[in-house]
Amino acid sequence: MYIFKYKELINNLVISDLKTKYSSSILGFAWSMLNPLLMMIVLYAVFNNVFKSNQNNYAFYLLIGMTTWRFFANSTTMAIYSIVGKANLVTKIYIPREILTMSVVISALVSSLLEFVVLIAILAVFGIVTSFKVLIFPLLYVFYFPIVYGVSLMLASLYVYFRDLNHIWEVLVQIGFFLSPIVYPMSTIPEEYKFYYMLNPITRIIEMYRDILLYGTIPKITDFGLVLVFGIFLSTFGSIIFRKLSRRFAEEI
Repeated sequence: MYIFKYKELINNLVISDLKTKYSSSILGFAWSMLNPLLMMIVLYAVFNNVFKSNQNNYAFYLLIGMTTWRFFANSTTMAIYSIVGKANLVTKIYIPREILTMSVVISALVSSLLEFVVLIAILAVFGIVTSFKVLIFPLLYVFYFPIVYGVSLMLASLYVYFRDLNHIWEVLVQIGFFLSPIVYPMSTIPEEYKFYYMLNPITRIIEMYRDILLYGTIPKITDFGLVLVFGIFLSTFGSIIFRKLSRRFAEEI
């Protein structure tokens, strides 16, 4: 598989992406946590009085949801430029083009893991994280990554042909934020709509992170199974779309 054959190149691309992201910033990685913290403060101030009776520890509920969502939002937003932004690697040398998208998603994965390390430390200080079950939270990324990677492959390949896609995706990401249980508790969703609401795999992933980090419980096996199915489908479908469109990448770029 190309992942193992080109692992050094992937590693170099990931390091390059991380350096580019943080090197010119005075606060560097600190922005990765300051950004969701500042947004949490704003949303907490706006929605706390609305949802505090529905959700205990609302601030932490909000922060876990936002940090989980950021992996999807940041990965896909950056990955959309992964082919067009590295035109020299596409037109001048032969490598599996999927590597360019994968390196961006892995870069976002590293940032997300670091964000969660800081978040877990905060939760521990406030006595929220007290169970050893928190140690299994990295396993969730095994199920989350294929979902994000599959969507990223589709976006990266489509953007080569449709350059307005980035603007459309920015709007869709904002809509997705409010269609996922980040700001509001699941209890606010009417029972008759919950089945359809849970078809959004990001919704299920966010709730699984909260199960472990906020409630100290292990998600249901059915949740793991359904997220795995979503991941396999999206990564497979994304790969098919990518390979089909990649034949004319060099000409279109």
